[in-house]
Amino acid sequence: MLELRPSCEHCEKALPPDAEDAMICSFECTFCANCVNELLDNVCPNCGGGFASRPVRPKSGLEKYPASQKKISKPIPAAQWKAFHDRYGKIHPKNR
Repeated sequence: MLELRPSCEHCEKALPPDAEDAMICSFECTFCANCVNELLDNVCPNCGGGFASRPVRPKSGLEKYPASQKKISKPIPAAQWKAFHDRYGKIHPKNR
């Protein structure tokens, strides 16, 4: 069951369960589409994986399986990100 984390790990934008701009990697690291596309260039800064759109959980499912309320905030320092991106940015996610 996906956690459906409530916000972007970098910019802390709210990403409610019905957010259509929530993106996740295979470890459920959660970022908004703007950060994924404009800053991260489809490279997860935590695991090096790529991103996919996070599914929307139907309201009827939220009653039985509520979204997580635990916020994870890990703003990415520019120098750390540049080194990470230089290492993985040009490699397709399945080959990282």
